[in-house]
Amino acid sequence: MTEGTTSAAPEGGDTLTRLEQEGEIAADYLEGLLDIADLDGDIDMDVEADRAAVSIISDTGSRDLQKLVGRDGEVLEALQELTRLAVHRETGDRSRLMLDIAGYRARKREELSELGAKAAAEVKNTGEAVKLKPMTPFERKVVHDAVKAAGLRSESEGEEPQRYVVVLPA
Repeated sequence: MTEGTTSAAPEGGDTLTRLEQEGEIAADYLEGLLDIADLDGDIDMDVEADRAAVSIISDTGSRDLQKLVGRDGEVLEALQELTRLAVHRETGDRSRLMLDIAGYRARKREELSELGAKAAAEVKNTGEAVKLKPMTPFERKVVHDAVKAAGLRSESEGEEPQRYVVVLPA
């Protein structure tokens, strides 16, 4: 198991300790899962934006980990929820842990940031609101952040699983 660097959370050492504990519990759970599935992967833990962040990575670039990502990240989302439940079972607290497998979520974050920036540019040019396709909560959050960074605002509309982002003119 490889540990990543941690950055102190604004609330102080207690929050950082709690998030590190979440990461440890999640790592143990995921290591057991990898053993059961007979998959190779290293666990990397970090604390990012007041969340425990756990990644499963492979030095060999193994395509086996792609099985844990699934089509459009569906398996990854399910594994994240199961991991959050494992943390909740151990701590009694709701976890906001983020799971990444084989860099999928990191790549997706880049793509979505670009999408949000392009939508914001379009809204600035046309003055018209832009509706994007339905997205997961993670995807919407990344787009909202990119739109905010571009100086505009956005809202989520619709009901799950058809909830989508609308980028609004200034």
